[in-house]
Amino acid sequence: MSGSTFGELFRVTNFGESHGPAIGCVIDGCPPGMALSEADIQPELDRRRPGTSRHVTQRNEADAVEILSGVFEGQTTGTPICLLIRNTDQRSKDYGNILDTFRPGHADYTYWRKYGLRDPRGGGRSSARLTAPTVAAGAVARKWLRQQHGTTFTGWMSALGDIGITFEDEAEIPNNPFFAANRSQIAQLEAHMDALRKAGDSCGARIEVRARGVPVGLGEPLFDKLDADIAHAMMGLNAVKGVEIGSGFGVVAQRGSEHGDELSREGFASNHAGGVLGGISTGQELVVSLAIKPTSSIRLPKASIDRAGEPTVVETFGRHDPCVGIRATPIAEALLALVVMDHALRHRAQCGDVQLTVPAIPASRT
Repeated sequence: MSGSTFGELFRVTNFGESHGPAIGCVIDGCPPGMALSEADIQPELDRRRPGTSRHVTQRNEADAVEILSGVFEGQTTGTPICLLIRNTDQRSKDYGNILDTFRPGHADYTYWRKYGLRDPRGGGRSSARLTAPTVAAGAVARKWLRQQHGTTFTGWMSALGDIGITFEDEAEIPNNPFFAANRSQIAQLEAHMDALRKAGDSCGARIEVRARGVPVGLGEPLFDKLDADIAHAMMGLNAVKGVEIGSGFGVVAQRGSEHGDELSREGFASNHAGGVLGGISTGQELVVSLAIKPTSSIRLPKASIDRAGEPTVVETFGRHDPCVGIRATPIAEALLALVVMDHALRHRAQCGDVQLTVPAIPASRT
C-alpha cells in the first residue's frame, strides 16, 4: 500500500493493522548521536493510549514501545530506527457482522473499491490505532527539536461537539481526559459524553495545537511551504475534515488593516498568519486548529448496502471512541513535530551557511 511514508529528510513509514500482531514505524534520517530509549517515547504513547477513561474506547492496550534498530549503546546511530508496538487486546469477532457490508462514514466502502478486498477487523489499516506509531515517531522528533532549538509543542481541545471550551489555564491540560485547558467545564463535558455513550451516538471536536520556539526560516516557497506541509500532515490524521493556520477562516471577515501582522524592533504586534509568511516560519508560534468529525462507528442503525449492492442496515459493535477527538491532541502535537523536524533538517541542508548580521526580532510583543 502506497501512501504510508511521510517526510523528505526525516522520513517515517507506518506499518500494521488494527487487529494484526503489531503496529509500528521506521524512522529514516534521524541525526546520529542523540540519546534515545523507550523511556523517551513511552510517556507520549501513554497520553494517547486507549482505555484511560470511560469516555474513550475500552480496548486495553499497553502500547509498550520497543526499539528494534537504529540505537546503539543508548544513542541514535543515524541508521533507520524501527519502533514496534504489539497489539494485545484484539476482539476481531466484534466485526464479523460487517464483513460483507459497509459502515456509513467509514473507509470500508472506499478501501474495498480501491483494493478489491479489505480487512474489516477494527477498520484494518484505516483504524485510528495506526496513530500510535505516529505519536512514537513524534516523540523522537520532539526530543531532537527541544535539544537543538528549544522547540516545544502543546495542544488542547477547544470544543467538544457543540460545547465551546473556554481556555482557562494551560496547566489544566494533563488534569482531565479531554486535554482541555479548563477546570470549570469538565463536569459538563463528562455528562455530555455519558449521554452520547448511552444513546450509542458520537460527536466531533476542535483541537488546537501550538509549536513554540520554532526557528525562523523553515519552509520552502510554493509547493513545499511549511503551512502546506502542516495541512497535508494534519489531513492524514483520521477523522480530520478541516485545518486552519493562524486566523484560518476568520480572515474572510478581516480587513487588510487588521490582518497584516505589523513588525517593530519589539516584535510582531499580532499573529494572524499563524507563524508562517510565504510558506516560511517567522519564529512566532505555529498556530494550528483542527476540525474532527463524529466517530463513524456507532451502535445506532444506519442504512447501507452489502457487497452485492443490496440494501441493508448496519449496526457497529466493538469498542469505539464516542469522540475520536478526545485522544487526538497528542497525535496532532506529534504530527506538527514531524513537520517541523523534517523542515529543520531540510533548512540545515540548504541554508546552514546563511549568516545575517542583523538581529532577529522577538517572536511577538503580545
